[in-house]
Amino acid sequence: MTHPLLVRITHWINAACMVCMVMSGWGIYNASPLFGFRFPAWATLGGWLGASIAWHLAVMWLLVGNGLLYGLYGLLAGHFRRRLLPLRPGEVLADIGAALRLRLAHSSGVYNAVQRATYLGVLLLGVLVLASGLALWKPVQLDELAGLLGGYEAARRVHFLAMAGIAGFTLLHLVMVVLVPRTLPGMIIGRPLPEKAS
Repeated sequence: MTHPLLVRITHWINAACMVCMVMSGWGIYNASPLFGFRFPAWATLGGWLGASIAWHLAVMWLLVGNGLLYGLYGLLAGHFRRRLLPLRPGEVLADIGAALRLRLAHSSGVYNAVQRATYLGVLLLGVLVLASGLALWKPVQLDELAGLLGGYEAARRVHFLAMAGIAGFTLLHLVMVVLVPRTLPGMIIGRPLPEKAS
């Protein structure tokens, strides 16, 4: 089996939640932009600040619950240890070089060093986006957390940049699925499709 059932279920719940979180987050951002741009209205969720916040907070609970389930499974079942470790800098650099030459090997169910590094990186970004999001949601009650992030305004920037990192990971992930489409069935049915006889 390429991916266990629980990994597949949490993956697709996470994908749907992330779309809602990013689009509602862009709606919140547009109400008070950090940088010199706004997101187009069609790319936001909610239509106005209050509704965008409501979407963001509602989906956040599903995303956090889903993430906790995946994290507990990953730790207790050894999924993280088997799939994401070991991570050696030399292997990552070698695989980056192979990827740039379009010669990066890929086997269904086995992550190369670049994949292991990006998956670990996005998990860390998830922790960072959650911590900064909590600091923004409850800045008075969680003032120590906000302080660790540099204060409320710094937490806004951390949250935005962590979200941008997750969105970048998602875009790269989608590009790789397009380039190596045989990986998609494993995340839907749990195993790759049989090879066609030539």
